[in-house]
Amino acid sequence: MKNFIKEDTIFNLLEQTKKRPERHTEAVIRKSLKLKGLSPAEVAVLLNCEDEVVLSSIFTAARRIKESIYGNRLVLFAPLYLSNRCINNCLYCGFRHDALNTEKRLLEDDEIREETKALISQGHKRLLLVSAEDTAVNIDYLEDAIKTIYDTKEGNGSIRRVNVNVAPMGIKDFKRLKNTGIGTYQLFQETYHRETYNQLHASGPKSDYIKRLYACDIAQSAGIDDVGIGALFGLYNYKFEVLALLFHAMHLEDEFGVGPHTISVPRLEPAQGSNIASHPPCQVSDKELKKIIAVLRLAVPYTGIILSTRENAELRDELFYLGVSQISAGSRTAPGSYSGNGKSHGQFSISDNRSLSDVIENLASKGFIPSFCTSCYRSGRTGENFMDLAKPGNIKNFCQPNALLTFEEYLLDYNPKLVQKVKALISSEISKIPDPRIRQLTSGKIASIIKGERDLYF
Repeated sequence: MKNFIKEDTIFNLLEQTKKRPERHTEAVIRKSLKLKGLSPAEVAVLLNCEDEVVLSSIFTAARRIKESIYGNRLVLFAPLYLSNRCINNCLYCGFRHDALNTEKRLLEDDEIREETKALISQGHKRLLLVSAEDTAVNIDYLEDAIKTIYDTKEGNGSIRRVNVNVAPMGIKDFKRLKNTGIGTYQLFQETYHRETYNQLHASGPKSDYIKRLYACDIAQSAGIDDVGIGALFGLYNYKFEVLALLFHAMHLEDEFGVGPHTISVPRLEPAQGSNIASHPPCQVSDKELKKIIAVLRLAVPYTGIILSTRENAELRDELFYLGVSQISAGSRTAPGSYSGNGKSHGQFSISDNRSLSDVIENLASKGFIPSFCTSCYRSGRTGENFMDLAKPGNIKNFCQPNALLTFEEYLLDYNPKLVQKVKALISSEISKIPDPRIRQLTSGKIASIIKGERDLYF
């Protein structure tokens, strides 16, 4: 397996595009609005842009592209941590094997059920299952955990989609993981710069750069047709990492005809006992994070861009307008922490501590539609089928009505005080659905939800 992240090419592109004229940058922005994506050279031009006026144009284009493809909805989810026991020594992580003063935990079935109930009681329908790498977190354990989550009910609620972020595995185990009914398999390379990667991953299976790089290939070969990639910004130069993410996306397109379903953009945050986490080697400013998100939206328009609660509430509110399409809310990053049974430190520090209800009220006040939609995975809109809809911007014909249906369900079951406040917003969004038949059906389904039906979707 060869390293398809061409470091020399990336460095050369960044150097060659340092002094491109402003009109060239504007031409790249105009091209991005066609929703066809950008080449590495064009992305390098945008990354090297520092002019405030042109950056503003990039930000505006990012918002237009996101709304063209996904509408003004934002999908919400929460991470559920299964274990902080780890056999790796990643120097930036609070879960690493040699970390001190950390209670090592692996959740059992009853504990997973309690965590799931706690999340359902907030209104969540989508979870990201996360675990440190440990021999006990094998495919047998994951199958049982996912079954427990899907089988758990609380009132009218249940978890309808489980995405998974766990260590790489072989093709047979990935096939078993696929059969559990998961959505996306997500794995971050952390840093694509190989020398930095080798320095920061001192020991354990994760120290194998190439094995990690090809994990999404193996997952897709096993039939998991939606995968998510990401980099941990702050470990190495952010411009390099963005271009490397693009090369990874291009590789997946070339090999499988399907690029990444999601790209995550976490910044390195303080972690218990890690000096590197508290003092990032390549600190990324708020301004640079805005550029990262906006440029990725222009470069890979079809992908879902995920923003976590690592960022503070004020900054997250700004980033919502720059191309983000999925966000976590009400997050906890230690095993057992939702049900009040977690005593260990989280994997990293969380800056946005707002509850799910607070985040939703804030989104609605800004005109966004909070979405808990899980319909694509239950309607066969995955992999190439999803991309055929997403790339030309047609997926929003499903995203918008389904967002409204799940939002109405959330309001009635978990936040009835908000119903009247957002009534006009929901009516307005229904009126914007271009297809009159879908518009009428959406109104009818909402009426059915009000009468007590649940889990209606297109």
